[in-house]
Amino acid sequence: MNPEEKVREWVAILDFGSQYTQLISRRVREAKVYSEILPYNISAKKLKKRNPRAIILSGGPANLSANKSPFCQQEIFNLGIPILGICYGMQLMAEMSGGKVKHSRAREYGKATLKVDKKNILFKGMSKKLTVWMSHGDKVDKLPTNFKVIGHTTNSAIAAMAKPGKNLYGVQFHPEVAHTPKGEEIIKNFLYNIANCSGNWTLKSFINQKIDEIRKKVGKNYVLCALSGGVDSSTLAFLLHRAIREKAFFIFVDNGLLRKNEPEEVRKIFQKKFRLNFKYVDAKKPFSKKLRGVVDPEKKRKIIGKEFIKLFEKEAKKIGNLKYLAQGTLYPDVIESRSPSKGPSSIIKSHHNVGGLPKRMNLKLIEPFNRLFKDEVREIGKELGLPEEILSQHPFPGPGLAVRILGEITEKKLTILQEVDKILIEELKKSNFYNKVWQAFAVLLPVKSVGVMGDERTYGNVVALRAVTSSDGMTADWAKLPASLLGKISNRIINEVSGINRIVYDISSKPPSTIEWE
Repeated sequence: MNPEEKVREWVAILDFGSQYTQLISRRVREAKVYSEILPYNISAKKLKKRNPRAIILSGGPANLSANKSPFCQQEIFNLGIPILGICYGMQLMAEMSGGKVKHSRAREYGKATLKVDKKNILFKGMSKKLTVWMSHGDKVDKLPTNFKVIGHTTNSAIAAMAKPGKNLYGVQFHPEVAHTPKGEEIIKNFLYNIANCSGNWTLKSFINQKIDEIRKKVGKNYVLCALSGGVDSSTLAFLLHRAIREKAFFIFVDNGLLRKNEPEEVRKIFQKKFRLNFKYVDAKKPFSKKLRGVVDPEKKRKIIGKEFIKLFEKEAKKIGNLKYLAQGTLYPDVIESRSPSKGPSSIIKSHHNVGGLPKRMNLKLIEPFNRLFKDEVREIGKELGLPEEILSQHPFPGPGLAVRILGEITEKKLTILQEVDKILIEELKKSNFYNKVWQAFAVLLPVKSVGVMGDERTYGNVVALRAVTSSDGMTADWAKLPASLLGKISNRIINEVSGINRIVYDISSKPPSTIEWE
């Protein structure tokens, strides 16, 4: 049974490869409507049979003005189902409905002002000028028959269009991103006022659904859960424990790439406090050996992914009757590593638990959260009774400090970065800024700088501090921490951590940068 068959209404999102496709799905779910991302080339017949309440066409990296651009089936526009096209999705709607799309000389990227041309249901309750976020090179040059322009910008005469009688709508901008302030309202107008959704889906219903799915999938077999102690894997551990109890085994691998004292803290919580089927595996030596001399971040991730799987499969043989490996993989991990719907998304980087996995595995994967964002998983963890000390943790990359040490990983570098990280987090918590930022961490750079300490010349390491604000991890702004706080952190690091003589602060946003440096 498909997930959408368990709810009365759902929205199909056809994925044309945008890095923000899942953000669309997220906004729909926030409006309490279930959504599912599907391949752009799904047949109209199959889509009609599954009976979505609405269809959303995502953006994508392709240009309609170029060859081999992805197209959906023409019949989808004749199903009588309300459709919203976003960016590439709008251009596709225009082209396939008889309009014309051409390459624009003035490419729009970033914030723009949308001027609403006519009163319409999509922009109901909004002003005539809206701040929107653009990212396109092509533009709709000629409207299809019976379509109307409902919004324009300085560079795009047709920035929003509609065919009200057929419930077809298109916007050139991205309403799903936080940079479009009224974006959520636009999506809600489409869902409630155009597609007539009622909104009956919640994260609590998601939990019940996943528990049922896990029980049916596992049957009499056992599940091995990769437990790191972070929010994602800890929430997964609680979900598995509720679903299958003693059939779940939790393995914590100490690969030597963790934060200072983290292994001891994880064992204290899950082994002693919650008494799960917990096992600690000391794997510092094999990971260190495999990573010796490796500089390329992609190679690091793939090595770490393969080593994890080898260890898990080894532990699985000891348990017996174990067929599944459960991971707390999130959607940002998936979308940056590969397209979740086998669409044309660009690969940003291979996450160790997605693109870093070996092609052949003896264990089958269970990933209940691979269509969710961090804050949604936090809400699920809260619902499941996860302690606040875990729920409030900042995201920590699966490969650990391996991707925060640029260049070769050595024991000395790991020790330096662990000490720096400890100071950064301590000061953020003391100043009550820890919970005000999405993520904060330090990066050990592969450069050295000249300094003066005790009237003597030094040639020490450089550390970059990174703190960002975000709602989902897909887009992020650098955090405006007080200069006095940054000064205090810098002073402590230089005085307490041997080998560091310079601190820099990263003030880049995502995009164009990623949150992590590797």
